[in-house]
Amino acid sequence: TMLPRCAVGVCHVLMLVLCVSAAEDFDWTKNHHGSFYYGTFPAGFSWGAGGSAYQTEGAWDKDGKGLSIWDVFSHKKGKIQQNDTGDFSCEGYYKVKDDISLMKELRLNHYRFSISWPRLLPTGIKSDHVNEKGIQYYDHLINHLLENKITPIVTLYHWDLPQVLQEKYGGWQNISMVNYFNEFANLCFERFGDRVKYWITFNNPWSVAVEGYETGEHAPGLRLRGTGAYRAAHHIIKAHAKVWHTYDTQWRGKQKGLVGISLSGEWGEPVDISNQKDIEAAERYVQFHLGWFATPIFHGDYPQVMKDFIGRKSVQQGLGTSRLPTFSPQEKSYIKGTCDFLGIGHFTTRYITQKNNPSGRSSSNYFSDRDLAELVDPRWPDPGSEWLYAVPWGFRRLLNFVKTQYGNPMIYVTANGVSEKMLCTELCDEWRIVYYKDYINEMLKAIKDGVNVKGYTAWSLLDKFEWDEGFSERFGLYYVDFRNKNKPRYPKASVQFYKRIISFNGFPNQREVENWRRKAVETCSSSNQLLAADPLTSHMEMVTEIVVPTVCTLSILLSAIFLMFLLRRRN
Repeated sequence: TMLPRCAVGVCHVLMLVLCVSAAEDFDWTKNHHGSFYYGTFPAGFSWGAGGSAYQTEGAWDKDGKGLSIWDVFSHKKGKIQQNDTGDFSCEGYYKVKDDISLMKELRLNHYRFSISWPRLLPTGIKSDHVNEKGIQYYDHLINHLLENKITPIVTLYHWDLPQVLQEKYGGWQNISMVNYFNEFANLCFERFGDRVKYWITFNNPWSVAVEGYETGEHAPGLRLRGTGAYRAAHHIIKAHAKVWHTYDTQWRGKQKGLVGISLSGEWGEPVDISNQKDIEAAERYVQFHLGWFATPIFHGDYPQVMKDFIGRKSVQQGLGTSRLPTFSPQEKSYIKGTCDFLGIGHFTTRYITQKNNPSGRSSSNYFSDRDLAELVDPRWPDPGSEWLYAVPWGFRRLLNFVKTQYGNPMIYVTANGVSEKMLCTELCDEWRIVYYKDYINEMLKAIKDGVNVKGYTAWSLLDKFEWDEGFSERFGLYYVDFRNKNKPRYPKASVQFYKRIISFNGFPNQREVENWRRKAVETCSSSNQLLAADPLTSHMEMVTEIVVPTVCTLSILLSAIFLMFLLRRRN
């Protein structure tokens, strides 16, 4: 029974219309926060925690490891808070068994970590040298995880590019990175792919591009304003696609794993949901952030709004071509569909409104290209990093946006969590308990909305090196005492709370969940005393434990007295 040709044509047009409308059915005008939802996650939902090589391993120059751009960047004075470095960090390189016992205590289903490219290939180039001791370390880690029934989820690039590739070629500014990265990935598939079934090509390429090559806040610290970020991203997208195809053609048949990417998706909410200009600005914010990478991977090309805005501003600057590079038709079809699952790293939300930026030659950069202003609500909790406000409802909005824009892909939340910025040692992290409770609950609501979320990764297992913030911010479920050369770990209250969410696979009822919180906080009060009396802790650290809280209290008192004095003078 052959359909008449015109009917086929009509079907084709209908399908096109359906596809187009499906990509546009996210409703910006409805934002019902709703109350807390008690219920469970689907059976088989995977609970985990994460970390990354440079942030946790230490052993920066041990056992044949080559230099990474972060080794070099952090050794430059003034680049990192208090000139901290990741030279030792958590010493995770030497603490595989200890850290896996912490994961077992949490009852994790998966652990997300990254492989250090220069630990395996010291110059970044496979034909130069493969460092077998680096291979052994990751073998040891993977095998121990599997022995303990913890699934490894492995990131291939978590920002630690081999320094040689930066010096020789200019790093991600250079198209040659695509082949070098593919060779490295292929080596990982060859050596670890019999046991690793979840691969993430890149972690948060937005940061690599913008902070590495536009603002210079991150390694390699280049400030190529208006062009650097776009060029780096272009090469990263091509590298991701190439690695996906390598796995697809050479390894998938025998290894049967999945290859995805982890994108950072911060949500942008219109200041006024009844104002079309604000809605357009909010959508632009999300398209310039998440869509920059997701749209090529799912649809084959950059978001139209990026092409329009950057193209127009490039013309206004008197440039012959757009500062946003273009993909050829062949590249578009090669890149489209190179995602078995989408990793989402999400932490916070902004309110967005329209704001016109002048397009002079000197003022052009990624941020001004967007023509928008970011705002925060002063009532939003802000316990740690200055950029990280707790806005749980933004998480559900983002997940629903991904569902409608990209055809409801399989999603793993690859990072979600909150930091603290404190001088005083504090294991009673109630704000983190509230953050996890509310964000995980919004994810549960998104699953009820039909979003295909398969797993969740708390960020992070341990306190660790936080890039340009050094050790001044702590994201860990476990506290790490960095001043002690043994880097001992101590559970914060959030460990007990997260463990109960995992055991129940969700939230039973209000009384029970409140009970979890109360019990978690009771255990941390006694742990706090233990930490202060740890026999391994040196005399100096004991003094700090006692003196720092006293200094904190004194500072508050002095500030209050000073304020009273100022007020009195004013009166």
